[in-house]
Amino acid sequence: MSRKNGKRQSPAFIIMKRELGSYFTGPIAYIVTGLFLIISGILFFSTFFLQNRAELRNFFSLLPILLSFFIPALTMRLYAEEKRSGSIETLLTLPVTDTEVVTGKFLSAFIAAAAMLLPTLFYVLTAVLFGKPDAGPVVGGYLGALFLCAAFSAVGIFASSLTKNQIIAFFTAFIICIVLTMIDSFLVFLPAPVVSFFSYISANAHFTSISRGIIDTRDLLYFISVTLIFFSLTVMTQQNERR
Repeated sequence: MSRKNGKRQSPAFIIMKRELGSYFTGPIAYIVTGLFLIISGILFFSTFFLQNRAELRNFFSLLPILLSFFIPALTMRLYAEEKRSGSIETLLTLPVTDTEVVTGKFLSAFIAAAAMLLPTLFYVLTAVLFGKPDAGPVVGGYLGALFLCAAFSAVGIFASSLTKNQIIAFFTAFIICIVLTMIDSFLVFLPAPVVSFFSYISANAHFTSISRGIIDTRDLLYFISVTLIFFSLTVMTQQNERR
């Protein structure tokens, strides 16, 4: 592995830089981010202009659904493209562990997803200039969004590790993310204990709690657990690839 200033760079860090370079030197990141900003902008400014309210409630309420679609679009190529081109074979022969490879790819996906969110801070500035939004829900909304980005990025790299087809990787990740997001919305007719269970595994329920400005360790543990589960599944998938 390369050295900088006499120090050996972490393989995960090198892989992360390589993937980020691929993101931002190609068109995918800009297309996905542009579409995300168009749709999220419509959500925010429809409230701002049509309802005459300077708030981000509508934006945050639909953010989990938006991220369920756009993060898989960012992550679909991470493994699938390398499998299709055959470069994954070279990567697997290098002196790096599967955990380091997955860590590098996960970090690049998370950073790209967070960068996609960054321009939406303009909505916050607009709301502050023309209204008085509560700081707690705004900070909580963005904190919850970062946890969502981490969890869905882990789902995305797992889906991409299963196939060499980017479209299949996208739809696999999208289905998992949208089910996690909306599972509690379709089960209201079931008995209360069942609904309570599915509400607990609903990403939207935990995001909504954080976006209210309430930091509950159960919500944080949920997102950390989902991220670690799919991260571990990706590592296991790559270990099977080596055999």
